[in-house]
Amino acid sequence: MTKRILVAYDGTPQAESALAFTFDEWSEHDITLLYVINPVEAGYSSGVGIPSGGEEWFEKAKAEAEELFAEARTEYDTNLECQTAVGKPPQAIVNVASAEAEDVEEPFDHLVIGSHGRTGVSRMLLGSVAEQVVRESPIPVTVVR
Repeated sequence: MTKRILVAYDGTPQAESALAFTFDEWSEHDITLLYVINPVEAGYSSGVGIPSGGEEWFEKAKAEAEELFAEARTEYDTNLECQTAVGKPPQAIVNVASAEAEDVEEPFDHLVIGSHGRTGVSRMLLGSVAEQVVRESPIPVTVVR
């Protein structure tokens, strides 16, 4: 029986669909949103090369996550559990899902993630976070398109 659900959430339309699906299916269970801060993205930001630039970028990313969490809480009128992780998204999501992250007290028993729905060459070139998560997750995964 599903009791604790982890939803990979980044505010994209696909993540919004995954969250809506989760509430449709399991609104009575514990739902946790996970936002992954990808440090690779810092390399594309201006000012990262200066001593405090990386720290400013990280604080901005954390603030963005908190803003997305607040919007989700408002939309679903609930006290969602929310957490952030740092790393490459597929690995960070799998780590949290498998309770390998420091912040996880109880293991999750289901993971919901949105899919970008890429096909063909773009999927091969760009890879897919959802696909990697499905392959590596130790718990059942629902991919929402």
